[in-house]
Amino acid sequence: MQNNTSAILPKPNSFTRRQFLRRTALAAGVASLSFPYVGRVLGANDRINVACIGVGGKGDSDSSDAASCGGNIVAICDVDEGNRASKAKQFAEKFPQLKQYHDYRKMLEEMGKDIDAVTVSTPDHNHGVASLRAMMRQVAKQKKLATQMGNQGSAEGGLRRAVEVVQAGVIGKPLEIHVWTNRPIWPQGLDRPAGEDPVPASLDWDVWLGPARKRPFKKGVYEPFVWRGWYDFGTGALGDMACHTVNMPFRACKLGYPNVVECEKASKLYPETFPKTARIRYEFPQRGDLPPLKFWWYDGSPGDRETLRPQGDTIREIIATYDKLPGSGALIIGENGKLFSPDDYGAQFFVAMKGKTEYVAGDQEPACKAVPQSIPRSPGHMQEWFRMMKEIGVPAYSNFDIAAYLTEIILLGCVALRVGVGRRMQWDGPNMRSPNLPQAAQFVKRNNRPGWQV
Repeated sequence: MQNNTSAILPKPNSFTRRQFLRRTALAAGVASLSFPYVGRVLGANDRINVACIGVGGKGDSDSSDAASCGGNIVAICDVDEGNRASKAKQFAEKFPQLKQYHDYRKMLEEMGKDIDAVTVSTPDHNHGVASLRAMMRQVAKQKKLATQMGNQGSAEGGLRRAVEVVQAGVIGKPLEIHVWTNRPIWPQGLDRPAGEDPVPASLDWDVWLGPARKRPFKKGVYEPFVWRGWYDFGTGALGDMACHTVNMPFRACKLGYPNVVECEKASKLYPETFPKTARIRYEFPQRGDLPPLKFWWYDGSPGDRETLRPQGDTIREIIATYDKLPGSGALIIGENGKLFSPDDYGAQFFVAMKGKTEYVAGDQEPACKAVPQSIPRSPGHMQEWFRMMKEIGVPAYSNFDIAAYLTEIILLGCVALRVGVGRRMQWDGPNMRSPNLPQAAQFVKRNNRPGWQV
């Protein structure tokens, strides 16, 4: 997954609550986010001092990518001693001055002045807190900040080409979007297990919990990767994959705020975890000369007998082309045709013009070939972030101005699900509230534990 992003954040006196909440993405993180902070004036040949929060799992590749782009890794932070030791061993020769931490609050307090950039690769519940602590400290010192969201597919040439094709009108004005995923691939749709297990000596459980409510440790229930399905720690399948799979249609169809979001259907609901499968509908009003549009999100493991997916004429050409529905995909239905990406990250796309029974690769369809390139292509996801830090003002494709907006809209699906199946939630985007379902407010902002506020 590759992507580019940069954003110039406002000075402290113009950093509003609205911007604050948008940049925490409804108080939860989605994908791995990178928060570059230019703490000093950098020349083209200067090395950028990078700190990495979370170095296991996705954080392993994020920190390694930062190092491969020329970053000087000055500190790593992870609640699991095994992750820290493994990454420190890997970095030992290249970064002999590397410092290790298990609490990112302490790392930022002690080393803030020596850090230019921070990568954040943590579970969702810690994402916003870690990111805002890194940014707010820095915004108070500096005027500009380069930002990048980890929906790395934004850097794919196929994704950018699909955006150009749709916006050029090849399939006509978009009327519907259908996006589905093979997630969850972790346990959810279950109750909290009883009892308590000893906390492993290598794990700082209190710091792992961070801003979330305290609860007993249970082996294999919450970490290392099975946190996504729990309301206190994750944002379900939407939070895991929608920032990737919805990325292309979100951009291509110029989606703003929806005015209605509703969870149409879900499997059995549980008090602390997301259901195994759900179908959520977003309704978007007219946008300039683009007509109103409906977007359906479907999740659930293909192996689950209750998994929800688009049906009938919506996917007729996909079935004709592939013989079966791919495990995940994004489909845009326009007045004159359909555009389908069978890939979570938009790396490739196919077009079925009106009247055609199968899809043709985007680079083979004559109507697509005639569309000129209008979006610059990317040198690479991490490369764009580093470029932004050294060349202030160079635009990046997934900076927080668009990425936080995308995330906020996506996570409204989680809010709609928590409000209840079949509850048509009207949404006032600028004021971040539901006019008809005031109970939605409790799901918009997390109440952090003392010591973990921002």
